[in-house]
Amino acid sequence: MKHGKKYIEAAKLVDRNKLYDSVEALEIVCKTATAKFDETIELHVRLGVDSRHADQQVRGAVVLPHGTGKDVRVVVVAKGDAAKAAEEAGAMLVGEADLVTKIQNEGFTDFDVLITTPDMMGLVGRLGKVLGPRGLMPNPKAGTVTPDVGKAVTEAKAGKIEYRLDKANIIHVPVGKASFGAEKLNDNLTTVMEAIVKAKPSAAKGQYVRSATVAATMGPGVKLNGTQFGA
Repeated sequence: MKHGKKYIEAAKLVDRNKLYDSVEALEIVCKTATAKFDETIELHVRLGVDSRHADQQVRGAVVLPHGTGKDVRVVVVAKGDAAKAAEEAGAMLVGEADLVTKIQNEGFTDFDVLITTPDMMGLVGRLGKVLGPRGLMPNPKAGTVTPDVGKAVTEAKAGKIEYRLDKANIIHVPVGKASFGAEKLNDNLTTVMEAIVKAKPSAAKGQYVRSATVAATMGPGVKLNGTQFGA
């Protein structure tokens, strides 16, 4: 893979053979974020589990102390008091069967989070083929299927993120923007890492956190010392 001059210069700041403590790693990552936009800082964690087995799944959600730096677009499928609570909490769009139809038939996916109530899952369940590949399907473990949609909308807009394994047993999550600075980013990153470590399946054997890396959108990865999180 060929990289541009900015990436090559940024890569010179990183010792590829060193495992960095998180604050030092994030200070370096912020220096590598030289794009004209406010780059997202991403965390990538490879776990020693097998996502093919149900008892080794790692999935959950956590509210970042300093948010994601992104204006989160939340839509809600609910009715009655739940729909009213969602509107009052600031949901971008609230609906029932009409919203499900808009997503299913019109391909509407211009949102970041979909929240629904348990009684509406019969309708929302039809959207698996549309929302599943985009990671937008509501799930109780992520707190996006809940009777308290008002709270869920508030948390989503405040910076609640979902983490889950991909097919390669890696979790990819944003921990903020480069403009946050290393200290706030470290608060967010620590919150995510603690949640991942706490979510270790009882069926997991051997080393749980195999590797953890942080990187800006356009920058090189910086390897973390996972032992600082009790991993």
